[in-house]
Amino acid sequence: MGLGIVKSLAGFLLLLNFSMYVIVAAIAGWALNKAIDHDYVTGPRRTLPAGFSFAPVFFPIGNEATGFMVIFSLIAGVVGAASCLSGLHHLRVWTAESLASSASSAMTAWALTLLSMGLLMFSTTTQKEQISNLDLCYDILAVQIALESFVIILSVTELFYMMLIHAGFFGGKYFSYRETHVATTTAEPLKGSTAAA
Repeated sequence: MGLGIVKSLAGFLLLLNFSMYVIVAAIAGWALNKAIDHDYVTGPRRTLPAGFSFAPVFFPIGNEATGFMVIFSLIAGVVGAASCLSGLHHLRVWTAESLASSASSAMTAWALTLLSMGLLMFSTTTQKEQISNLDLCYDILAVQIALESFVIILSVTELFYMMLIHAGFFGGKYFSYRETHVATTTAEPLKGSTAAA
């Protein structure tokens, strides 16, 4: 595979991952905001929800893992978008030194995405409970399905991106920092000439 093809595919996956991570962060942020704004009405016949004491944020659907899933999806979205910026620098420079930072941030984002996906698999039991506002329940259910879809797709595309930049390292032309031609501000004296005082 030629160097131009590797860089083009990596750039496409980088753009795709960046846009999907921003969407995941926006959806998870909206869901977290809705869950925080959802007020609890208690009275003589009403009690707090069953998972209220365990989960950090209560959602009217799902189980106790739904709050953790939204929080970790938000963290994975922010870290993934930041790792795409590191990957953009790596595509521009394409040196072995920039591969280290790009690969480590991509692996961190991928690990957080896999953690979020594991929590998604745990919170797939989305039974609607008795709540006063059914519109909120349908909104959060649609958001949870969209979040699940994006996180599952992101876990695969981030893995392909990491494999592609490592394949470019073994099959492409990486330059060392010392091999790049950088113009210096001081001129070296020519051989046989005297140094200026």
